[in-house]
Amino acid sequence: MAENLIEIKNLKKYFQTPKGQLHAVDNVTMNIEKGKTVGVVGESGCGKSTLGKTLMRLHTPTSGEILYKGTDIASMSMRQFKKKYRADIQMIFQDPYASLDPRMSVLQLIKEPIAINNPKMSKAEVEQKAQEMMELVGLAKRLESSYPHELDGGRRQRIGIARALSLNPEFIVCDEPVSALDVSIQAQILNLLQDLQEERGLTYMFITHDMSVVKHISDDIAVMYLGQLIEKCPANEIFKDTIHPYSQALLSAIPIPDIHAKKERMILKGELTSPINPKKCCRFAARCPYATEQCFNEEPTLREMRPGHKVACHLAEQFM
Repeated sequence: MAENLIEIKNLKKYFQTPKGQLHAVDNVTMNIEKGKTVGVVGESGCGKSTLGKTLMRLHTPTSGEILYKGTDIASMSMRQFKKKYRADIQMIFQDPYASLDPRMSVLQLIKEPIAINNPKMSKAEVEQKAQEMMELVGLAKRLESSYPHELDGGRRQRIGIARALSLNPEFIVCDEPVSALDVSIQAQILNLLQDLQEERGLTYMFITHDMSVVKHISDDIAVMYLGQLIEKCPANEIFKDTIHPYSQALLSAIPIPDIHAKKERMILKGELTSPINPKKCCRFAARCPYATEQCFNEEPTLREMRPGHKVACHLAEQFM
């Protein structure tokens, strides 16, 4: 049986607003196996990035558990977390330019986390390690003295990957790492991430809204809607036997590179449910063409419908 590196249990992250509590992440429960990639998908505002940042402890969880190798890092103080686990859990950010200090050169940017987390290393050792990281992610030595504004998006993202890898982490949250890049550069970065995973046994949470990208890189796929996990299954299964109506709508929106192909789009109608103080019901009910009275009055629970395939839908049996 595969070993779980991360276990998320009833995780919640609420933000206080003038109108009430915004339920950005609400009662998410899932496991991430060691050495595997879980793709997290959903439309903008569904809580994907907030989930990733909460796992990183960039946001303090409202409640719930985040077990890393069996230890609950959600209940730790930030001081404890930084001392014991910060190096093990890293993040690659969506915008490579915004996440880099424009006043630092490529080599300085990669040296910074190494020097901070390894105070006993000499300057020569830090520099050597940074140069090794540059080579690992495919950055030419001639770029050592270049600044972020002098580089293209792909090279900037390679700096972000090098910074994350420089501390030898086991788990990396990839927050839409290719969404700001050209398609040809996307393929290079995705292949690099997969190669590094094989070489180093890395575990990824890959956050994206691009279903074709997530199919390419993921072992399992988790679909989120308005802060909740509504479907989780093996990557190949969701494209063949998806169950939740929202997942079906997402898949129907994937473009086909054939102008003569006939594909039926599932057009969602109705208003989005407010994530501020939502009532106990299915949050997709207002847009779901199959919703019943039960959907508007009772919140569905995440149930296992097939081995490894979980769905939060009252009508799940009808769609199997």
